[in-house]
Amino acid sequence: MKTLIAHRGMSSLAPENTLSAFSLCKEHGVQWFECDVDILQDGTVIISHDDTLDRCTDKSGRLCDISSADLSSIDAGSWFSDDYIDERLPTVQQLIAMANEKELNLNIEIKSCSASAKLSHLLIDNLIIALKELAPERELIISSFNHLVLSEFKRKSPQTKIACLFESHNLWDDWNSIIEWCEADYIHPEEKGLTREMVQKFKASGIKVNVWTVNDLARANELFNWGVDGICTDIAHKFPSKYKAQK
Repeated sequence: MKTLIAHRGMSSLAPENTLSAFSLCKEHGVQWFECDVDILQDGTVIISHDDTLDRCTDKSGRLCDISSADLSSIDAGSWFSDDYIDERLPTVQQLIAMANEKELNLNIEIKSCSASAKLSHLLIDNLIIALKELAPERELIISSFNHLVLSEFKRKSPQTKIACLFESHNLWDDWNSIIEWCEADYIHPEEKGLTREMVQKFKASGIKVNVWTVNDLARANELFNWGVDGICTDIAHKFPSKYKAQK
């Protein structure tokens, strides 16, 4: 069964990591989306890839220096298009309510908090609390490049499926030890440099494989033919319906 995952939502059609981008998945028949969670100074878990506001909003500064009271004054859409003026940074509670309503499945990436380990622990705890509102029929994967954070999340939420993220340059021969240490269900390797032999090793170990970020249809087809379980992409709307039909 092949899984198509919209990277940061339908991020080529709407501003990334916004409710608009996630909602468009339903319109285009895409069952899964990926998003990133980080934390504000008051413990509010929000959806954002960067730990600063600079790239995807009309403000500048660190997330850990603002609170939920600031969110209503931050425009996270006008940089992308006039159609998304006043789009807001979503909280994780808003995200979960939308996923329940639209019947979408989630791959939530926990960002590594650059501010402090204390905030990372709070991010884990508050995310777990929020996820209690996720409808039981919704599918969920929690992923992270920070395998310390991922291992701690799994310890606190052992029933949740998790994925170890790797970039090509740090996908060393000890990947299987890291997977075992974290008790991960998935490995999420970078597309760059990935070979058939590597995919075969992953699959032989019994782990599921979702590859990021694949924006070429021929490369996606090749990877699926090699046996990967899923593809994370910025162009989910361009994939044939045979992939979108899978849950």
